[in-house]
Amino acid sequence: MKIIEAIIETFLFNSRFITILAVLGTLAASIVMFLAGTLRIWSGTKEFYYKIWLAPVVESHNAEQVLALFVNSVDNYLFAMVLLIFSMGIYELFISEIDPASRREDTRPDWLKIRNLDQLKESLGKVILMILIVTFFEKSMHMDFKSPLDLLYLGIGILMVAGALFLTHALIKKEKDHE
Repeated sequence: MKIIEAIIETFLFNSRFITILAVLGTLAASIVMFLAGTLRIWSGTKEFYYKIWLAPVVESHNAEQVLALFVNSVDNYLFAMVLLIFSMGIYELFISEIDPASRREDTRPDWLKIRNLDQLKESLGKVILMILIVTFFEKSMHMDFKSPLDLLYLGIGILMVAGALFLTHALIKKEKDHE
């Protein structure tokens, strides 16, 4: 009976390596998102360059187009970071600690110290909040203010973003004070 139990436990323990599919998949997606963000930066830079040389005065419409490309690239980079953190966190939790020979415990970044799923969710939540903030900024750039109510909605949205940031920082400070 002990032999069967040992075989089952060994099989169950080794089945954790199936998470390598999630690690590799999200790592590949992260690379794609980093490339997409870089291509948007390149497009925005090209657009800006052409507008400067082709038109002596950059029209506000063109400037907004360039700004939109840059803001969208930040969105891509933030999502790429979510995927990268998820990939590294799953690897650390299920397979092995990421510890290159050149790293020491005191030089290891705090965001890489993932001990459980709650810490992984917390790290992801912070980056997702930043994505939402950038998306809100991007949407507010294209908002048409047709009535005073539109301005009120924008103000409420800004207040909610500020509140979310305040609560996030307050929770982080509280957690650091308890350590």
